[in-house]
Amino acid sequence: MARVVKVFRTVRNHWKKSTFAVCVLSYGGYWLYGKHCDSVLRTEACLVAREFGRQQIAPGEQLRKATVILNPAACGGKANNLFEKNAAPILHLAGVEITIVKTDYEGQAKKLMEFMEKTDMLIVAGGDGTLQEVITGLLRRPDQETLSSTPIGFIPLGSHNSLSPSLHLLSDNKVKDITSATLSILKGETVPLDVLQIKGEQEQPVFALTGLRWGAFRDVAATISKYWYLGPLKTKAAHWFSTLREWPLVKEVSVSYLAPSLRLPDLPPQKPTRPSLLYRIARRWRNYWNPPVEEPPKVEEPEVWSEQKLSTLELFIQTHNKNPVEVRINDSMMICAEPDDFTVGEFITVGNKKEEDPTVFTKTSTKLEASACRLQLPEGATGFYNIDNEEYEAMPVEIRLLPRKLRFFISAERREELLLQMQ
Repeated sequence: MARVVKVFRTVRNHWKKSTFAVCVLSYGGYWLYGKHCDSVLRTEACLVAREFGRQQIAPGEQLRKATVILNPAACGGKANNLFEKNAAPILHLAGVEITIVKTDYEGQAKKLMEFMEKTDMLIVAGGDGTLQEVITGLLRRPDQETLSSTPIGFIPLGSHNSLSPSLHLLSDNKVKDITSATLSILKGETVPLDVLQIKGEQEQPVFALTGLRWGAFRDVAATISKYWYLGPLKTKAAHWFSTLREWPLVKEVSVSYLAPSLRLPDLPPQKPTRPSLLYRIARRWRNYWNPPVEEPPKVEEPEVWSEQKLSTLELFIQTHNKNPVEVRINDSMMICAEPDDFTVGEFITVGNKKEEDPTVFTKTSTKLEASACRLQLPEGATGFYNIDNEEYEAMPVEIRLLPRKLRFFISAERREELLLQMQ
């Protein structure tokens, strides 16, 4: 008992040191517990991957090959370490032969895709910028029709990973997100995604999976990080300060668009079996004695463009990749424009919501479905677009939808969750 009293007396006499020691020990314990949880997640994922590696292959069959495009600068320069510790061991245990290609500067991934050889799967380890560069370089190639059938895996390592919610179940744990994304690649379940082809007057096309964003909310979002010292109030403060500099923040734009196209059925994954020899001989004789009548060539109907002038606070042209398993009648992209009559208070409230999810629009917004569109900006208009969270100078552009152009790996759990949301 005397020893306990002595301890309490020491704590009372040195309460500052005691408080500091408790804080250090608490933080240290929390940090060690987090490391232990991460180790458990890696172990569980490696055990699952080992089962894939134990599967027998035929004598002449080759190991699966994967080309990994890794951006080491993602996630504050920690991407290389995160990939090597969490994703690479899982792929090795599953028997996947990986070739890691690291990018050194912005735009290099586009150039690297020009020299990529055929591979069984393509894995992008980075953020929105890396992913956009990869698909742009891939779809600019002359043999893109062949290579676009290569399944693509996305491992979220960037500060912005807009496509991840469509493909994986996300959590607050980075290690869990990386391991689950890697396991979804091994399981092999894929989903087709639409692609937007965005072309300026003289520029080479840029390709996007999420969409093109332009307007006041985008401009304010680019400045929020400057108000870091305001903590949780930085988003509202950035929107409020922007209204003090200029108000209203309305953009004028002319939008020409084509109507959506009917969604064609999915092509069979395999070619149909070849008919028997007797059937082919009989068909040739029938065509010889009774040749089929040649149909006249179909005359292509001219494209019918509709035009609408919009006065808006923000324009967002986006794909339907937010829920890629949704059954749709038409292949289309969404042209969403916010109204121009917001009050300052409404502007701040809506901007706060858009910071969490830029694809959210108000009930009074204008929404159009189209298969292609052209943006004509007024003379002297300046500013920037966000194309998949990457900044581009604003200019007149033509945007065309490439429906179900690429296939991405998706986790079965996320697919089921998205299907439940539709019910």
